[in-house]
Amino acid sequence: MATRVVVGAQWGDEGKGKIVDLLSSDADYVVRYQGGANAGHTLEFDDKKIVLHLIPSGIFNGDATCVIGNGVVIDPHALLEEIEEVEAMGGDLKGQLKISGSAHVILPYHQLLDRVKEEHRGDDAIGTTGRGIGPAYVSKVSRVGIRMSDLFHPKALRKKVRDNIADINEALQHVYKHDPIEADPIIENLLEAAEQLCPYITNTSALLHDAIKNGKEILLEGAQGSLLDVDHGTYPFVTSSCPTSGGACTGSAIPPTAIDKVMGISKAYCTRVGNGPFPSELTGKAGEKLREAGQEFGATTGRPRRCGWIDLVALKYAVRLNGMNELALTKLDILDDFEEIKLCTSYRVDGEETEVFPLDLPDVENLEPVYTSMPGWNQSLEGCNSREDFPAKAEEYLQFIERYLDVDLTILSKGPKRSETIVL
Repeated sequence: MATRVVVGAQWGDEGKGKIVDLLSSDADYVVRYQGGANAGHTLEFDDKKIVLHLIPSGIFNGDATCVIGNGVVIDPHALLEEIEEVEAMGGDLKGQLKISGSAHVILPYHQLLDRVKEEHRGDDAIGTTGRGIGPAYVSKVSRVGIRMSDLFHPKALRKKVRDNIADINEALQHVYKHDPIEADPIIENLLEAAEQLCPYITNTSALLHDAIKNGKEILLEGAQGSLLDVDHGTYPFVTSSCPTSGGACTGSAIPPTAIDKVMGISKAYCTRVGNGPFPSELTGKAGEKLREAGQEFGATTGRPRRCGWIDLVALKYAVRLNGMNELALTKLDILDDFEEIKLCTSYRVDGEETEVFPLDLPDVENLEPVYTSMPGWNQSLEGCNSREDFPAKAEEYLQFIERYLDVDLTILSKGPKRSETIVL
């Protein structure tokens, strides 16, 4: 039996979907443990391509039961659209998809609040996707959230939604100068969705505890990345949940003692979507080259991603924070045509050099990255089917990363398809 957590080691978009899809062939359960439809995990297989936002990325490879855990916030209509899309591609969700009754529901008023709050912030906007993720988590911790289990109780559900909208309308009218919203259409749409979703809803905590007891293989899938963690990321430019390995426990109801492996996923370079500090960002031609070669546009929003060299200081912070004992490096092929490749190996803050990732926002915003330069390998990795096949310069690059982080690379990805992956 093994329970493995797959964690984004950067600012998200590292290729977690592909790696989870790959690993799921040996899993009995694949569990998405946090975030919402603001995350997009892209899968490519058998000349097909799909972007999953809520359904775990193990749905197409093997027979694993796919669980949407209690730490996820769910837009019912987005989920129903995704179910329809998965089934159209041959996915069989009947009996294979399970949804935690403790997962919270995103409603239209969360999405509206998300948008008006961002507009209200002006130049200080966080850069959210506008999908209602943050406001849904606010409802959760304010103890006024609607949970998936509430869909079984229409009478009580109506009252809860009406009470919430009464409070929200006060804020909309008097703080944001926005027209009030009506409760009835929201309630009726939710009850309509409930008819289709209720068969999937269950006590996933009991389900997973039995799986652990019976020695099953469990794969926990995070969304976003460690540096977007609400507690440990570049606050306030973070997501509203805990993408780290600690969040895997609270978001799935699996105890820490059951986790055997933590695999971090990192690109061979670095990207970030939205606002916030990005020490190794490239704003010139090199950044544009990375963006175009890597097709760095958000899977959920289509926004162009900011691009830069790999940041080993931030990556080592993520390794320690999550207790990573495995690392998958994706998009190695994007560096095929670079004469010179740089790696950020320290920061200069107020004239002092450090290898410690700072957690105070002004320090992160004002630091200067210090780079180590290496010659590029200047050839395609397409025909490389093992690490021994890699060009010498590529192997030197990989060895440098392993030594700096003190973590073994266990998966190397040189393209978006399952077949373009080397498992070490």
